[in-house]
Amino acid sequence: MSTDRTRPTGRRDQGGPRTVPPQRSRRQQPHRPQRPHQWFAERLLAVLSGQRPVHWMLGHTIGEAYDQLAELAPSTPLGATRGSRPVLRHCRGAQPATGVVEAFASITAGDRVRAMAFRLEQGADHRWRCAAVELGGERLTAGRTGPR
Repeated sequence: MSTDRTRPTGRRDQGGPRTVPPQRSRRQQPHRPQRPHQWFAERLLAVLSGQRPVHWMLGHTIGEAYDQLAELAPSTPLGATRGSRPVLRHCRGAQPATGVVEAFASITAGDRVRAMAFRLEQGADHRWRCAAVELGGERLTAGRTGPR
């Protein structure tokens, strides 16, 4: 019987357990929640590209914003071009006042780039809601679409 407590009984080699080199992995970064304007940009893109129905934004809009989306969504202005699905490239926001975020995003589909601007307002319940949307100089107003 062996007196070495690190080796199993019957093992005669002098090497101990082999050390396995640590696996290379990507540096783990802490999860950072999306900012409200980034979250809304993804949702607006999904609706205006036809990937999601308009009623998906029902609880996330205020004022005429839902009517604007409902009128424009059937024409899918940010829809796929030449088989390329639209992708959110950049999204930035500014806070001109407490509880208000004005944001812009660039969206690409194939070789085409579109701009989208929107305004978010924070309610008394601390939830953000979309209050206005514009696409590439086109203000989405109820009753009419097209250049300003």
